[in-house]
Amino acid sequence: MRLLLIEDDEMLGAAVRTGLEQEGYAVDWVREGKAALTALCSEPFELAVLDLGLPGLSGLEVLKRARAAGVKTPVLILTAWDAVSDRVAGLDAGADDYLGKPFDLEELAARLRALYRRAHGRSDSAMRHGPLVLDPAARTVTLNGAPVELSAKEFALLHLLLEHAGKVLSRERLEEGIYGWGSEVESNAIEVHIHHLRRKLGREWIVTVRGVGYLLPKERG
Repeated sequence: MRLLLIEDDEMLGAAVRTGLEQEGYAVDWVREGKAALTALCSEPFELAVLDLGLPGLSGLEVLKRARAAGVKTPVLILTAWDAVSDRVAGLDAGADDYLGKPFDLEELAARLRALYRRAHGRSDSAMRHGPLVLDPAARTVTLNGAPVELSAKEFALLHLLLEHAGKVLSRERLEEGIYGWGSEVESNAIEVHIHHLRRKLGREWIVTVRGVGYLLPKERG
């Protein structure tokens, strides 16, 4: 799942990025307002974490302009500004949730999962595809009721394929969805992850469309 982190504090940003990557997110990190606005308006993100106190263009202004441009990405505000008026201003500008600093990474991750569920109209986080069940909140996968142990990247890749079941996703789209900007990605990384998923789930779960990409077939009705 692709997430945009907008935070100018290097130490905090690095800690949040590492924590969220361990949760399976592909984290793209920008440090100032204008770059944040450009990214939000031009790239497909499932979620965004936005600090209000940014250099250049404030986080509040970034949010207002992004919403005015039609950006629907769920946004969680992360800031040291703790006055009620600041929280209200952020929510009125289009934020979907608010978390004050200092904060616990587990709470941040839980709030992001809840945002994602709300954005997709689900009260239950689990994604079901026949006998395959993936639960982003619990970070578990079961097949025919039996647990399947996946690495963080395998989990993120399967999550992406499930979100787009029945659609062919190119290798570039899959890389974009599970790796953040600036990540060093081996040329055959996606193929390796696909191989591992097929070994753990069965080859029939992921179909290769030669010269195009991969898909998880639609659930048979």
